[in-house]
This record gives sequence, structure tokens and C-alpha cells, in this order.
Amino acid sequence: MNTALAVLLIPFFGTVLGSAFVFFMRKEMSSRLQKTLLGFASGVMVAASVWSLLIPGIDISEGSLWPVLIGFFLGIFFLLGIDTLTPHLHIGESEPEGPRKSGLSRTAMLALAMTIHNLPEGMAVGVVLAGALQGGLGISSAGAIAMAVGIAVQNIPEGAIVSMPMRAEGNSRLKSFLLGSLSGVVEPLGALLIILMAPLLESILPYMLSFAAGAMLYVVVEELIPEASQGPHTNLGTIGFAVGFALMMTLDVLLG
Repeated sequence: MNTALAVLLIPFFGTVLGSAFVFFMRKEMSSRLQKTLLGFASGVMVAASVWSLLIPGIDISEGSLWPVLIGFFLGIFFLLGIDTLTPHLHIGESEPEGPRKSGLSRTAMLALAMTIHNLPEGMAVGVVLAGALQGGLGISSAGAIAMAVGIAVQNIPEGAIVSMPMRAEGNSRLKSFLLGSLSGVVEPLGALLIILMAPLLESILPYMLSFAAGAMLYVVVEELIPEASQGPHTNLGTIGFAVGFALMMTLDVLLG
């Protein structure tokens, strides 16, 4: 149980570490660094979705694509619904002119955006860990650790990407750090929610694995890749993507 709790918290510690960059870096993050980090995070999430979620889901369903396809599109539309209904700003997005319909500050909307991003990552860690705890489902404890470590690594730049703009908005370093860190709290909570469903997991595991994959890929396609592909230095985002993908794939193969 202690090991399971540690695995649940690993991604959150990555967010905290990344948010702490606000104490050591200048007020604004350079465009080159931000694009590189966004690309890196995208690569990790795509590799985790394929190697740690979709492929195991297909294997567990014994080659049947229907559970994986259904879960995948449910994950896509789940995040689409949250993205549509929750007032937030995308990374680097300017606030629309006119009065705020939501009544939330720009800082709060930035924090909500990253919280939305972190939810599927927590669910992904939770479903892999729950599968490992159940046993006999083809998912190892090492595979769960690989997923948690991979998500934590990509959470480091994500934590910096959310805390640094908050600092640039005029917030103190401490407030920017705390808000950036708190955006990652949803990850262990989302993972714990999945763990509590463990008794039902064996029959729906392919759906849950592909659901988490669809949710993560929605975030990549909707938010991270567009931001990394706008303006100058887009090649850095592509290089970052390649490095992130290769790192997560290596972790999954070696530890999974």
C-alpha cells in the first residue's frame, strides 16, 4: 500500500518541482524554452498513450478493437465537455476583450487550464496502477512506476509553464509557486478515484486504459502541440516532442 501511495504522488511531485522554477528563473520564460518544453510534454503524453494505455488495452481485450475504440472516444468527448464548460485560458492565450463572463481572474483561469490538463494524466496513472494491483491482467508494477515517472518528468516543464506566466501576471513568486503546485493536486485525486473502482476494473480495464489515452491525446492536440507550433522556433517544439516520446517509450520498454 505504501508503494501504491508513492506511485500516486510521484506525478504531483513533478508538478511541484517544476513550479519551483519560479524562484530561480527570471520573470518571463523565453519563447524558445517554452516551445521546447511544450513539445517535450507532448511527446511524453503521446508515447504514454500508445505504449502504456492503448497497446495494453488491445492486448487485454484479446485483439478486439471495440472496447479500445469506445473508451478512446469517450475520453476525447469527456475532455471536450470539460474544456467547453470550464472557463479557462490556454497557455499563452490573451484574455478576450470585454467583461469576464465567468467572473474569474486571469490567474484563476490559467490555473484551471492546467488542472484540466492534469486530470487525464492522473487517471492514466491510476488505471495502470489499479491494473497492476489486481494482478493477472498483464500490467506489472514496474509498468505503473514507469507511467508515474514518465508523467512526473513531463510535469516538471508543465509546472514551470504554468507558474512562470502567473509570475509574469504580477503575482508573487510564492503565490505563483503555490498555484502552479495546486494545479497538480488533481492528479493523485484522479488516480485515487480510479483505484477505488478497482473491484470493477477487470471487466472494464480496456475501456479505462483507452479512455485515459483519449483524454491525454485531446490535451496534446487541443493545447500543447498548437502552442508549440505557433510563431518562431517551432523546430524546437518538434525536437522536444521527439525527445519526450523517446524517453517515455524507453521507460515503458525497460520498466514495463
